[in-house]
Amino acid sequence: MKTYSAPAKLNLFLHVVGRREDGYHLLQTVFRYVDLCDRLSFEILDSAEILLSNPVPGVPPETDLCFRAARLLQEEGKCRLGARIGLEKKIPMGGGLGGGSSDAATTLIVLNRLWKLDFSRERLQEIALKLGADVPFFVFGENAFAEGIGEKLLPVSLEPAWYLVLVPPVSIPTAAIFSAKELTRNTNPIRISDFSIGAGRNDLEAVACGLYPAVAAHLSWLNRHGKARMTGSGSCVFAEFPTELEARKAFDALPDSMQGFLARGLDHHPLKDF
Repeated sequence: MKTYSAPAKLNLFLHVVGRREDGYHLLQTVFRYVDLCDRLSFEILDSAEILLSNPVPGVPPETDLCFRAARLLQEEGKCRLGARIGLEKKIPMGGGLGGGSSDAATTLIVLNRLWKLDFSRERLQEIALKLGADVPFFVFGENAFAEGIGEKLLPVSLEPAWYLVLVPPVSIPTAAIFSAKELTRNTNPIRISDFSIGAGRNDLEAVACGLYPAVAAHLSWLNRHGKARMTGSGSCVFAEFPTELEARKAFDALPDSMQGFLARGLDHHPLKDF
C-alpha cells in the first residue's frame, strides 16, 4: 500500500504579539518543514467508516487528529466513502514539532484526492483551521511567515540548512505554556524583512524553561554549539547549521544523557503538488 509523508516543522522564531477577545493568542512565526516525517497509508472503504489501523496509545480515536480530519472532510464534502488509516509515528509527541497537525493535514490532502472531492488548497486550509492553528500551514505546502493565530500565511524562501534537534524527556501541553501568567504577550510585531536579518526569538521559551528544567538544560548545552532555540511550545530545542557536516559535528558531541536527531530543512512540503 502506498504511503504518504507528514513532515515535522520548526518555528524559526515565535512571537506573541497580542491576544484576541476569545482568548486565542496572536502570533508571528516562520514555519519550516524538515525531513523527519510520519508516514500514513489509506485504504478507501465503500462504507462511511473511519478506522485507525494502529491507534496512538493513550489517544481515544475520536480525539485522534487523523480521525477528526477524515470525519470533518467527510462532512464538508458530503462524502459517503470511508477510509482505513495507518500511521507510522516518527515525530516525537508533545515536542513542538507539529506531528499531530501534520498527520491531520496529510489526511486532508490525500483523502481529498482519493475521495475525488476536488477541494482547492485554500478550501482545505479553511477546513484545516477547525482542527488546530498549525494545521493550515501543513496544508499550505510552503515554508511560511505566519500571523494571526497561525493561519495567515505568506510563502518564504529559506536558505538550505541542517538542524540538530534535541528531545528533552518531557511532553509539554501547549495550554500550560499559553496560560502562564508570566508569558510575554506584547512583543512588537516585526516585518517579514526583519526576520531575514536574524531578528526574532521564541517568547514561549522562558516559560517552558521555568516549568521544565530539562528544557533549560538542553538549551544550555546546545547553545555551546550554535544559536539554540525552542520550537513551538516545546519541548524540543534546535540549532541551525549551514551544512550537514557542521550539524553532525555537534551531534557527535551529544552526551549519552541527551537524545536528539539531525534534520534537513525542506524547501516545501512533500505533498505540495499532490
